[in-house]
Amino acid sequence: MSGDGRREGLLVVRCQLGERAAFQELVQIWHAPLWRYVRGMVGSPHLADDLAQDAWVAVVRGLTRLRQPERFAPWLFTIARRTVADHLRQAYQASVTSVQEADAVVDDPHSGVLTTMQVEAGLNGLPPLEREVLILFHLEDLSLATCAEVLGVPPGTVKSRLHRARHMLRSVLAERGYGA
Repeated sequence: MSGDGRREGLLVVRCQLGERAAFQELVQIWHAPLWRYVRGMVGSPHLADDLAQDAWVAVVRGLTRLRQPERFAPWLFTIARRTVADHLRQAYQASVTSVQEADAVVDDPHSGVLTTMQVEAGLNGLPPLEREVLILFHLEDLSLATCAEVLGVPPGTVKSRLHRARHMLRSVLAERGYGA
């Protein structure tokens, strides 16, 4: 994930001026982190593909209105968050239950380190608010301030959600026998 706000700010300005190559570069930098965030929130890689695409469409539509180009990352994750929330709201209103992927995890008794699949299985066991803050802070390496901006809450709330989420994740993993 790129942390260079000036470089990204220049890319955004170039995009706002209609330069297609700049947009392709922006997508190249940010698609994987965006997709990982969405995947972490919805659980399904196929649904993550669709929702990430929806988020990029919203980015294209709104990019000209972004007044602080150096703040692209929080803006992008805010769009992704709204996209996920809209999807979940529509699924709930339509009484559609989401099918979660099988929780098939290979247990390696010789390893003291949790695999990515084990951590993902644990994350899927958390409520959305706790799962979201862990993904943004730990998996996407966003700062507390940026997480607070994306989530629309004060940094202190992010800290308390992180604390609660870590304890919940530890409990979920312990229940599943991963000895977190």
